[in-house]
Amino acid sequence: MSMRSPSIVFGGALLVALPCLVFTGCQEKQPESAPATASVAPVTRGDLASTLTVAGEFQPYQEVELHAKVSGYIRRINVDIGDRVKIGQVIATLEVPELNAQVAGSQAEVKHSQSEITRAKSEVTLAEANHAAIHAAYTRLAEAAKRRPGLVAEQELDDSRAKDQDAEAKINVAKAALDATEEQLGVSKADNQRVQSLEDYSVVTAPFTGVITMRYADVGSLIQAGTTSNTQSMPVVKVAQSDLLRLRMPVPEEDVPFIKIGGDVQIKLQDTGKVIPGKIIRFSRELTESTRTMLAEVDVPNPDLTLSSGMTAETTVVLQAKKNVLTVPAGAVLKGDGQAYVLIVDADNKVQKVPVTLGIQGSDRVEITQGLADHQSVIVSGQANYEAGQTVLPKLSTISMPKQGGDQ
Repeated sequence: MSMRSPSIVFGGALLVALPCLVFTGCQEKQPESAPATASVAPVTRGDLASTLTVAGEFQPYQEVELHAKVSGYIRRINVDIGDRVKIGQVIATLEVPELNAQVAGSQAEVKHSQSEITRAKSEVTLAEANHAAIHAAYTRLAEAAKRRPGLVAEQELDDSRAKDQDAEAKINVAKAALDATEEQLGVSKADNQRVQSLEDYSVVTAPFTGVITMRYADVGSLIQAGTTSNTQSMPVVKVAQSDLLRLRMPVPEEDVPFIKIGGDVQIKLQDTGKVIPGKIIRFSRELTESTRTMLAEVDVPNPDLTLSSGMTAETTVVLQAKKNVLTVPAGAVLKGDGQAYVLIVDADNKVQKVPVTLGIQGSDRVEITQGLADHQSVIVSGQANYEAGQTVLPKLSTISMPKQGGDQ
């Protein structure tokens, strides 16, 4: 009995001690896990712009085929493909034999009319001098007859009067001949100017500063007068205006209502990265059926001719712009069941789901018109890792603040 008793007591002690150990282990608190970190950004006010960025292509401001205004043979052509020309520069000269004969004839007619005028003026001077002498004789005879009646026979006085009137009539005839000759000189000069203008047509000049993009004729080629509507007329060259270019860009259908004449455009050149400011000058006002886009154009000065037709550029158009509006980073906005919402971290570091109403959207920020207030904190990434009511440790994101001068 005495030998089993310690064993029982020991065993009893074990039986008593083990529950205590188990109980003690059940009551010991486990260390709590730290709150998850949430990347947040403050709700801020600033200027915001909604933009459209598309690829644009430079085109000549105008491009025309130059035709001769008169028919003839190419006597000299001064340009070739790729040559730069200035407005008024002579492109080609035509040989027009028939025109040369017309010019010589019209010039001879002018000289003849001028000599006829000289002769007619002499006739007027002579007639006036003759009349002066005859009129003086008649005046003396008439005065003598008046002083001494019967001294001068009536027939003699009548003859003298008739000669005076005849001499005066010859003056009028000479003056009429002079007027007719001067009128003929005017006609001759007009015809000469017409022929001279035709001679000017034998020279083909550049209508604007540009680049020769195609040459069709060579020395000796027969060129018919006409335009592109005349299928038998061959142009001399094609020239494209290059000191001013059109930048054409396609505008998607949904953005067409926001395109306005004078709208700001930023043009970024693909090869150099240079940014050129511009404004929308014109747009087509109709959609291309296949692409559902509308063409808009910006005029781009190119005085140093560094830009060429066919080059592309990244064009950014300001569709809408607002000042001092409530904004959040674009990454903070989520959508579900047709409703936009954000996750905010409240003053107790609790996550809350807040429905919001959106305004315009910039490149990296979005306008909030309803649902948020200044300086609230919104979660900007990893929103799927958080639940409403969850405690988090907010950490300010590097994208928390808008760009200086507003989001563009």
